[in-house]
Amino acid sequence: MNSLFTALIAKRIVATVSALLVIGIGCGAGIWQLGRADTKIALAASVLAKQQMPILNANTSPWTLEEASERRMIARGQYILESAIWLDNRPRPIPPAGSTNAQSGFYLMMPLRLEDRNEVLWVNRGWAPRNNENRETLPPVQTPNKVVNIEGIVFAQPGRVYELGGGNTSIDPGKPRIEQNFDLVAEGKLHGWQQSPFILREVETGIGDGLLREWTPLTIGVDRHYAYAFQWFALAFAGFLFWLLSGLRQYKRQGLVNGDQG
Repeated sequence: MNSLFTALIAKRIVATVSALLVIGIGCGAGIWQLGRADTKIALAASVLAKQQMPILNANTSPWTLEEASERRMIARGQYILESAIWLDNRPRPIPPAGSTNAQSGFYLMMPLRLEDRNEVLWVNRGWAPRNNENRETLPPVQTPNKVVNIEGIVFAQPGRVYELGGGNTSIDPGKPRIEQNFDLVAEGKLHGWQQSPFILREVETGIGDGLLREWTPLTIGVDRHYAYAFQWFALAFAGFLFWLLSGLRQYKRQGLVNGDQG
């Protein structure tokens, strides 16, 4: 046994340390991927539970983000069309069946002036495809010029994408506002109006306005995390197996050499 220990470890310090490093990295990364999957599942369960709670009404109370986050909410008011913001580089939430490429487009952020309240609520109305030939040619979207009732889910913000620089909050009345990201606090200061401390992501209600509201499920990507975890654990096992088999071969060769010498 001592001779086997010597052949596998004592005489192979570099190989043993390298194997331990590979095994440690593989197991650590695999556990991290499993943790990511568990986090997504727990988040989806939390959101689903909150959505089963009574629906909030934006017109009846000045809700805080803590009170309303991830809850269903209804609102009644009129859109402020001239203050719309088109968030660029947003992939279609759920690609069409059979498609392998994520189609790029916009999220349409539009303020809704709440009825009977001196308050504005920003609404993520949905997704629309981008014109690949001319970025400033906006997709045709219908916006009713009247008081509307909408329903959605409350979130802190519509999600962020990578952006070079700090963004531009200036307004050119002659051009549509196309931004990379949305800053709720900055918009409140820019317009000087009182607004809700969250956004409302509108849900699909059969309104034919040219926008898609098939939002990506929060559990999407869980299977990918499991697949990545399997790959990392397989790498760790392969590293251990290579270390063990190469050591046993070396031990066997040494035994044959010692036997020949004897």
